[in-house]
Amino acid sequence: MIKDNPGHSAWYIERFRTMAAEGADLDGEARFIDAMVPRGARIHDAGCGPGRVGGTLARLGHHVVGVDIDPELIDAAHDDHPGPHWMTADLSTLDLADVGISEQFDVIVCAGNVMTFVDPATRGAVLERLASHLAAEGRMAVGFGAGRGYEFADFHADVAAAGLRTHAQFSSWHLHPLTPESDFIVAVLGH
Repeated sequence: MIKDNPGHSAWYIERFRTMAAEGADLDGEARFIDAMVPRGARIHDAGCGPGRVGGTLARLGHHVVGVDIDPELIDAAHDDHPGPHWMTADLSTLDLADVGISEQFDVIVCAGNVMTFVDPATRGAVLERLASHLAAEGRMAVGFGAGRGYEFADFHADVAAAGLRTHAQFSSWHLHPLTPESDFIVAVLGH
């Protein structure tokens, strides 16, 4: 996407900065994740973008590691949300132990349609790598919209192939039920 649209990252950063300045509620995903764990949980914001979700979770007292492949978005995360450990890396090959982060996570959040932005050939690998960083009793919340080239059925097949199970599904981060007509999915996964 960066190659095809070099201005996308700057546009995306400014879009959320403007929405925050206007008082928009940008914390739905963070509230969802915060409700899943006690204070001080270890949380991985996978595909963190400019740090909106992970930054809120850190302010709530969690230990956050955010990873995104786009260095411009990581720079914005550092600027706008100091505190979490932000880093540039590819989720499909991510091995956090290589950079000294060996503890597994209580929760992994993958919001903002991340799974539809990764290379389709690596979606299974992304889920496998994320699963490898998830604590035995940990959970992962993945949310993305329909009509973005990743059918929900294909996602569920990739989830199973990664050795994960679906614990719950919703059609929004506000816990609306998932129906056959839903155009968004939030899946809570675990080992």
